[in-house]
Amino acid sequence: MSALRTRRIETPALVAVWVREWTVFKYFWRTRTFAAIVEPVITLLAFGFGFGKLVSSIDGIPYIQFVGTGAVATAVLFSAVFSSMFDALYKRRYQRVYDAMLAAPVDVDEIVTGESLFIGVRAGLYGVAPLLVAFLFGLQPEPAMVLVPLIGALTGIGFAALGMWFATTVTTFDGFSYVISGVITPLFLVAGTFFPLNRMPQWLQSLAQLNPLYHCVELVRHCAFGLDPLADLVHVGALCAFAVLAWWLAVWRTRVRLVV
Repeated sequence: MSALRTRRIETPALVAVWVREWTVFKYFWRTRTFAAIVEPVITLLAFGFGFGKLVSSIDGIPYIQFVGTGAVATAVLFSAVFSSMFDALYKRRYQRVYDAMLAAPVDVDEIVTGESLFIGVRAGLYGVAPLLVAFLFGLQPEPAMVLVPLIGALTGIGFAALGMWFATTVTTFDGFSYVISGVITPLFLVAGTFFPLNRMPQWLQSLAQLNPLYHCVELVRHCAFGLDPLADLVHVGALCAFAVLAWWLAVWRTRVRLVV
């Protein structure tokens, strides 16, 4: 099938992948939405009321608002990367869904693109939940906050593609333990979500520049507390580069697993 088609992404095939994802999502939306929204909100409240008793503010920002804006990135990360990597492995190895899709006029590029876009946009919407909770604790709505779902979606698309790539590197669900402990947890901790990175060692601050989650956190905070156009362009560029790289890796490895 791949030999008969060009590598370009065709809209009808992409729409077909989206329709399938939406059809399946309608059956499981309650459980997936509950986990994606409630977990980061609980984390926000735990850190806000717990650690917030020790640290009242950071750079003039009340700590619970500081965490609330950072928790947007956490919600996006978890809802995107976990969903994509577990689903992708299950579809490829156990359900053989991807084999069935390739029997239709759908190529690997369209499978990866369609699923990454669907999961990423969904993650961007889920990421708004911690921000809404932060409003209850004094965070003032700002016009730039309308950009938060877009920032979350861009970040989510990258992490959804990354999750699909992770799924091609393991053969069982237990293999994800290496990914979760060795990659996702460090990304989660070194992103400036719960504490400012400018108080960390210089080498760690430099390393954080390679963390896409850090760029998401910075963009969300700038939307809430004041935009910095030049810096924000750099953050958006970093997220775009990450999404493209993750997509390329996911397409490459998925093609190797399914076709080559």
